[in-house]
Amino acid sequence: MKYTFKQFQQEYPNDDACLDAIMEKRYGGIDCCPNCGVVSKLTRISGRRGYACKEGCHVFPCVGTPFEHSSTPLTLWFHAMYLMTATRNGVAAKELQRQLGVTYKCAWRIGHELRKLMAARDKATTPTKLSGHVEIDETYVGGKRKGKSGRHIENKVVIMGMVQRGGPFKGHVVENDKKRTLLPHIIKDIARGTMINSDTLAAYKSLSKIGYGHEAVKHSEYEWVRGIHHTNRIEGFWSHLKRGISSTHVSVSRQHMQKYVDEFGFRYNNRHAPAEMFKRMLAHIARAGVTSSR
Repeated sequence: MKYTFKQFQQEYPNDDACLDAIMEKRYGGIDCCPNCGVVSKLTRISGRRGYACKEGCHVFPCVGTPFEHSSTPLTLWFHAMYLMTATRNGVAAKELQRQLGVTYKCAWRIGHELRKLMAARDKATTPTKLSGHVEIDETYVGGKRKGKSGRHIENKVVIMGMVQRGGPFKGHVVENDKKRTLLPHIIKDIARGTMINSDTLAAYKSLSKIGYGHEAVKHSEYEWVRGIHHTNRIEGFWSHLKRGISSTHVSVSRQHMQKYVDEFGFRYNNRHAPAEMFKRMLAHIARAGVTSSR
């Protein structure tokens, strides 16, 4: 079941509704003061994104969230959040600028803040270590030069990824595809004893010596599947990531590539519940830091 734009508009028609939703996620509503515990309906503070209880406590639910220092209306933030979770490839800053009616600088900041929120949500909900049966692979994005081909095209961004069969994705922008660079990520993110599938990259050859099961498929010999061993899932993720970048964002700098990897990873990890993506992002706001003062 989809979460339609009509449903979104009905739930969040104005800034008051958005602020109430943030308050609900962080403190369970406005019927009890989170500071002093007095059971009394909080009232809105005029001109501010906050509430006051009858004892004089002030509560500001946006503190510690991406909305804290922004003068942009909450309805526009929520609209951007909806757009970024309702599309397969995300939304470019220029499209956010057109849809929200804000400056390009504002649209760019909103997009990057929401990508960081997606990454934080994934980090909080994804197991520390992948296990069972995991596919690993690396890909190379950007930096095309005429007359050159292969892995080592100059100026490419190297991304390493891991997908647990039936489970989540984890990805890292890395310096290169050498053993000394890739193995620490594998050890950190994959439990010992896990069966790992990869291609024949030299960096992966020692996996069986450090406590992992390892089977490599020989793409150079046109071998793509050998029984249960393949890297089709992770390669499918790379295809989607590259199509999304080229068609929606056109290009992404090395500096910001990790945010886009995290954004596409968030969608992949929530692929079985697409209608819940917006609500899960909103729910993660409750994990932010201290949000009230007196």
